[in-house]
Amino acid sequence: MKSNAITWCEIYVQDMERAKRFYETVFQMKLEQLESPGMEMWAFPMSMDAVGGSGALVQMDGVKSGGSGTIPYFSCDDVAVQEARVVPAGGQVFKPKMSIGQYGFMALIVDTEGNTIGLHMPLTAAA
Repeated sequence: MKSNAITWCEIYVQDMERAKRFYETVFQMKLEQLESPGMEMWAFPMSMDAVGGSGALVQMDGVKSGGSGTIPYFSCDDVAVQEARVVPAGGQVFKPKMSIGQYGFMALIVDTEGNTIGLHMPLTAAA
């Protein structure tokens, strides 16, 4: 099976506990700590047999969070569900759920660390 071009992403954070709470609340998942010298890493759930990539929250001296040069998108069954959890979890909705035509729906949100991330759902999911 050929994989997608991007197989891993790292979202840098300044306050790991705050960031973990945000992502676990918005996406209703538990992050798993990874052993990595010189940094603290908490990975999103992943399966080596599944299509697509995964990633982790990372806290490392000298690396700041924030900015929007690269935006990882998280797959959702319905963007509106995760979007509704963002503000109560301490984040911001930057661009609410919108149609992207044949590619489905998306939203842009800002996490507690100032990182912009995307939410995406295909047309085949609930609209």
